[in-house]
Amino acid sequence: MKKTIFLLLFSLTLCGFAQEKEFKGDPDRVFKVARDMAFNNQRAQAQDSLLLILTKYPDYHDIRSFLASTYSWDGAYDKARKEFSYVLEKSPQRLTTWEAAIKNELWSESPFKALEMSKKALKQFPNNPDILYLKASAEDASGNKQEALKTINNSLLLHPNHEKTLAYKTSLISDLSLNTIGLKSSVDLYSQVFDPMQYYLLKYVRQTKFGSIHGKLNVSHRFASTGAQFEVDAYPRILPGLYAYLNFGVSNSFLYPDIRYGAELHKSLPLSLEASLGFRALKYSSTTTIYTGSVGWYSGNSYWSFRAYVTPGEPKASKSGTLTYRKYRSDANNYLSIAAGMGFSPDIYRFNFEGNEDEIINLKSQKFNVGYYFTSSNNKNSWGVQAGVSHQEISFDPGNYFWIYSFGISWDFRFR
Repeated sequence: MKKTIFLLLFSLTLCGFAQEKEFKGDPDRVFKVARDMAFNNQRAQAQDSLLLILTKYPDYHDIRSFLASTYSWDGAYDKARKEFSYVLEKSPQRLTTWEAAIKNELWSESPFKALEMSKKALKQFPNNPDILYLKASAEDASGNKQEALKTINNSLLLHPNHEKTLAYKTSLISDLSLNTIGLKSSVDLYSQVFDPMQYYLLKYVRQTKFGSIHGKLNVSHRFASTGAQFEVDAYPRILPGLYAYLNFGVSNSFLYPDIRYGAELHKSLPLSLEASLGFRALKYSSTTTIYTGSVGWYSGNSYWSFRAYVTPGEPKASKSGTLTYRKYRSDANNYLSIAAGMGFSPDIYRFNFEGNEDEIINLKSQKFNVGYYFTSSNNKNSWGVQAGVSHQEISFDPGNYFWIYSFGISWDFRFR
């Protein structure tokens, strides 16, 4: 409280000084107070104080460099660039000023200027790990992750324990790992009627500049039979904040649709919201079309999503919905997922309808699932464990239900 009152009184005093053309006072004392003001949401008053000191002490580089930093924090990148240039021309051996000046260029989305400055700084401070880190950041921001990784590797040869550089290398390798192979195995255990049903998935994912492409082989063992389905999913980017989902699959097994296909548009919205709208089509003896859409909301490390399915039919359309919550940890690959849903949708139902689509899609169903997903320290390996329970109406005995207990594990491996 006393410090706040002091800063207020001091700022009023400085207003009086500001009426003068030249600073009169102790520059070190005023600089200290101005710094405190800058860090206490009084940036404009602090900048006025620093400018006033510089009228008498133009080469007090600590003050001018700090002034430039405050401009940079405020997004006044051109003003910051001017002050940084003045200091570095007069005193090129100021490491902290080089670092702040390069960050100013990165924050202003001028990565090529940042790269040029980092090269100049390295002439003054050869192999400095912090400057090399900023150089790699500039290379990364200018779209050259390979060069950034090369810079990081060279830096680690000289400074193997530099924590920021080690963490950045892990991030770059993850970004450059454009290929993923994955395996998933799950089982459904029924309280009555059916024997356990097994499901397996083998996938290959390739990241491209247009979006990701997923090739999948689904294998099921059900009803004493084994069948397979081949699928391709694509997520093409259309515009910033707008991408699509495209799907096509084929099978010659009665355990899967003969053909399945679908499409959906996903759009980012203000207030950390996103929405999607699309359809799925499954061809057995006839074709069933399912319309679907979702709404998602990001809040800090949490994500909420509601997805609905509507399947036209007689005597009425079938409706179902699932609410999902995710709690993220270090990144998007490390999270806890909880989902609860009601209603039936043939897009996620795993049986052949055998021509009884209209009756089956109106079955009652409730489900609850939980999953935990985590990665190795280098982000190359990802694992997941899933468990769930469903309360499903029996198709040939309406009004009676069985319980389905589901368990699954998954593994993904990313590589370059």
